[in-house]
Amino acid sequence: MPSFDLVFNAFVTILVTIDPPGLAPLFLVLTRGMDRAQRQQVGLRASIIGLMVLALFAVAGAAILSVFGITLPAFRVAGGLLLFFIAFEMIFERRSERKEKTADVAITRDHIHNIAAFPLAIPLIAGPGAISATVLLSGSFAGAAGTGILLAVIATAIAITYLVFLLAERVDRYLGQTGRSILTRLLGVILAALAVQFVADGIKALAAA
Repeated sequence: MPSFDLVFNAFVTILVTIDPPGLAPLFLVLTRGMDRAQRQQVGLRASIIGLMVLALFAVAGAAILSVFGITLPAFRVAGGLLLFFIAFEMIFERRSERKEKTADVAITRDHIHNIAAFPLAIPLIAGPGAISATVLLSGSFAGAAGTGILLAVIATAIAITYLVFLLAERVDRYLGQTGRSILTRLLGVILAALAVQFVADGIKALAAA
């Protein structure tokens, strides 16, 4: 059985790589225009998808990467490029322009599902960092009991993430249109820098391999 210290360290590692507080403002921006029920649906669906992805890599991550010949640095590069595309849209409000064109159209079930899957679940919740940490930690949790404990650790971190999403909804009422616009651009710049760092780390690791 894994020791308490190992389990606690795994929990902290997974929680930090997911970074629920950092995802909260992004969740608000990505779900702008939705009501509370729709936001809760997006948050729950994104959390479930994120849990399924991380659980898959906890159980068979090393085997999956080996079969497809994919390395962890390659995950970082791919995830960084996806995040940079999202950041570009946020900074130049391309996403807002599209929403303005369909302002009178109800948000569809497909739209809610799409936002939950990408970019919330992947690559923001189950991103390169969280996937990498999960695969690496799986080596320390051997056997069926160890894998079960690791899955419980991941589920707890995802549950905390979902609770953060629920609380984040209340913040939106205090942000006017100007506040949301400023927040969108600011987060876009931060996200762009994070994306570049993902790509740089991935390229560095690929070059050293």
